[in-house]
Amino acid sequence: MAESRRDSLVDAAAGLLDQGGLAAVTLRAVGDAAGVSRNAPYRHFTDKSDLLAAVASRELDQLAAAFRGDGRPGAKPDAREVMDAYVQWALRYPGRFRLTFGAWEGDQPELGAATYRAREVFVDAVRRGQAEGSMPKGNPARIAALLLSTAHGAADLTVSGHLGPPVEGRIGADELVDDLFAHLRAAARHP
Repeated sequence: MAESRRDSLVDAAAGLLDQGGLAAVTLRAVGDAAGVSRNAPYRHFTDKSDLLAAVASRELDQLAAAFRGDGRPGAKPDAREVMDAYVQWALRYPGRFRLTFGAWEGDQPELGAATYRAREVFVDAVRRGQAEGSMPKGNPARIAALLLSTAHGAADLTVSGHLGPPVEGRIGADELVDDLFAHLRAAARHP
């Protein structure tokens, strides 16, 4: 029961974040949105930062599940599909994206563990691409960081309004990620 209550509080916080950004997420507002007493969140989270770390951790675990292809029959997603899932998530949930990859103060062990799990699943996708010959040889963690940095930057620029839907004169996040993958595929074919 306590875990489902905690989950419903995290759900409520994510919903408030989607609707009104960080300012909308207070422990009392989360209690109201979850349909519990205004003090109930204080039994599960020490403060707002602790609650937000739980939201970000859950987002990372859900991304890792998408990166693994959980619930999808067949082969695991390749690195391009993983990056596509990442960019689409960032564009669909900009508040969660900014929270999850924003600056954090203090020790957040749950968030650190979730970050590690998501990164490792992505590095594995790069390793699979290297084994199949679609990704260049080299340190898979560095290649994964390059891909993530590009996808993250493109998503952040889109969320901020500096990249937009790909219309005349504007480049979209997906196109930038496609360009990077084209360069990496070419590098894999011609080392």
